[in-house]
Amino acid sequence: MEIKSIPCRKSFTDTLLELGKKDKNIIAVTTDARGSVTLTDFAKELPEQFVECGIAEQDAVGISAGLASCGKKTFVCGPACFYVARSLEQVKVDVAYSQNPVKILGVSGGVAYGALGATHHSLHDIAVLRTFPGMNVVLPCDARQTRKLVMKLVDYPEAVYVRVGRNAVPDVYENDNFPFEIGKANTLLEGNDLTIIGTGETVYHCYEAGKRLQKEGINVRVLDMHTLKPADTEAIIKAAEETGKIITVEEHSMYGGLGAIVAETVCQHCPVPMRILGIPDENAIHGKPLEIFHYYKLDSEGIYQTAIDFLK
Repeated sequence: MEIKSIPCRKSFTDTLLELGKKDKNIIAVTTDARGSVTLTDFAKELPEQFVECGIAEQDAVGISAGLASCGKKTFVCGPACFYVARSLEQVKVDVAYSQNPVKILGVSGGVAYGALGATHHSLHDIAVLRTFPGMNVVLPCDARQTRKLVMKLVDYPEAVYVRVGRNAVPDVYENDNFPFEIGKANTLLEGNDLTIIGTGETVYHCYEAGKRLQKEGINVRVLDMHTLKPADTEAIIKAAEETGKIITVEEHSMYGGLGAIVAETVCQHCPVPMRILGIPDENAIHGKPLEIFHYYKLDSEGIYQTAIDFLK
């Protein structure tokens, strides 16, 4: 299937609509955000499978949990910054603790709402949600991977939080012939000098930096760690043992996210030097997402320079 470079949120909801036409148990819930999450077509074509809650994220999560408890395949969709803050108690209690397999789509995650500042940035979601027993966390990197993810989520027996951005993203995967399993990282480049691990929309930048480094004779391994819970600890340990150095890159606070997951793993199994690229302990600057990426060295140039300095 040919997929042009499109936002992951659109790939998600387009796939959900396609599947919803075949399965009446698929329900989409949102909170005055059908435009933001591109659910307009879903609402129009499948009105009996669509629930609009208005600006009431707590209600939306509770309703979604109730629907899931009755056997519905429920997807609650809206801005990430609200679903992991305003309605966090409902996510914790109604979904995770109560073991309701709701799928939460957090759109415009990370710094996608760049100019709106800290109130709309979502840089704590991984750190918080991975502490909830029964909650899985997945950050797809492009439209093709997002499509494969949705197909697996429909019948996935546990709750899953999916975080995507807002804008169109470059393709990491050029066709559909790539593996995708929740909890299993993908190796984009093989190498033994250094490992770069990315998640979500940083993966493209990790891949580009890795290709540049390889052209210069540095054999870099690049991992797409799309699933942060359950994380692929086997791939992390293997990278530590075989490459000896690891850089992690995430559109998230440097605390509690991908870098912390990798550090927690290697310190217990194979301690190696690490560098963690993310947002430091400050409110991220205002700007366009790519400007923010560049400022915090999360783009390919920043990753490349970090790798060169690290290897010295």
